[in-house]
Amino acid sequence: MRMLPARGRSQSIEREQAKAPVPPNGSSSFHSKRDAHSGFRDFCRRLSTAILCAAVFPAILPAAQKPLEIFFIDVEGGQSTLFVTPAGQSLLIDTGWGYNGFRDANRIVAAAKLAHIKKIDYVVITHYHADHVGGVPQLVQKMPVGTFVDHGPDRETSKQSQTLYSEYQAAIAGSNHILAKPGEQIPIKGMDVVIVSADGNVIEHALPGAGDPNGNCASVQQKATDPSENARSVGLVITFGKLRIVDLGDLTWQKELKLVCPDNKLGRADIFVVSHHGLALSNSPALVHALAPKVAIMNNGSKKGADPAAWDVIKSSPGLLDFWQLHFADAGGSEHNTSDPFIANVTEADTGYYLKVTANEDGSFEIYNPRNKFTKQYPAIGALGTPTTKAR
Repeated sequence: MRMLPARGRSQSIEREQAKAPVPPNGSSSFHSKRDAHSGFRDFCRRLSTAILCAAVFPAILPAAQKPLEIFFIDVEGGQSTLFVTPAGQSLLIDTGWGYNGFRDANRIVAAAKLAHIKKIDYVVITHYHADHVGGVPQLVQKMPVGTFVDHGPDRETSKQSQTLYSEYQAAIAGSNHILAKPGEQIPIKGMDVVIVSADGNVIEHALPGAGDPNGNCASVQQKATDPSENARSVGLVITFGKLRIVDLGDLTWQKELKLVCPDNKLGRADIFVVSHHGLALSNSPALVHALAPKVAIMNNGSKKGADPAAWDVIKSSPGLLDFWQLHFADAGGSEHNTSDPFIANVTEADTGYYLKVTANEDGSFEIYNPRNKFTKQYPAIGALGTPTTKAR
């Protein structure tokens, strides 16, 4: 294309401008109306785009990650802990006591309603003592259960033990069943659940990220071998994102040592479910201090568990921020009980308050006490800030 000299371009532009239509009566409204129409069309285009984006983007953006909910249900010195995953599946560790007018079964059902579930997908029976397995016959009358997990036959031979086991077997007849074996996983959706002990056996190899030498083993005392069901407890390590929870049921001292000595096969825990209701038959320093939990939660009763010796071991664990209890321990007095905000039930009255953990995949979590509406938040490891408290 041939370029015109500057003067030629100027004359050409002038000629084109002279040909342009002149608005009637010499007015400039012609250009104003055209600009207004053009602006209106641009506005409409932008508005249509905004409406389309508003409709499409929520469908393509990922939904906010739901938390893991954990209810530490008060079964008066037994154990019953309900986990509800973001996938909507549930796992219940033990069922508390039987009889008592369906007290413990009703409390489990009440927790399930708070979690908006109508079925328990997995029930783990750690062992066959009355405060752990006794509530199964009543529970299955109250709500459906998908699968039961246990360590196999009861090894105790007393009449009470055999009665409990027979009632349990009758209650789960026809249900799905998993035989717990160390190293295997429970196939629940939304969290990883590894069995680390069952029927007196423990995992042979360290869990991923664990296996460091345990300096707490050298000075720990040895105790007599425990022949009871406690030593056959199903123990679990539960992982949700970066959060780790250790619950060993009523596993006793010598079996604990096999898990953490000479090397710590379990690694560390953010939340430690205090073993055996806080009895000194369990909770060796070699275990508790190797786990170095951020928080400990104890399923004790007013007159059961929370031995002062075990309480001291837990309280002195390195890095422990808080110690939560389901009950004020009458025998502990002020020296061997945590402070009031961290206790779910403070009198002998059968109040039945639970503790609730709400956890996120980044490792942060909060604990709520419905008795006093007290909540404490725990940031993820490495996150800025310190734990915060609030009242609801």
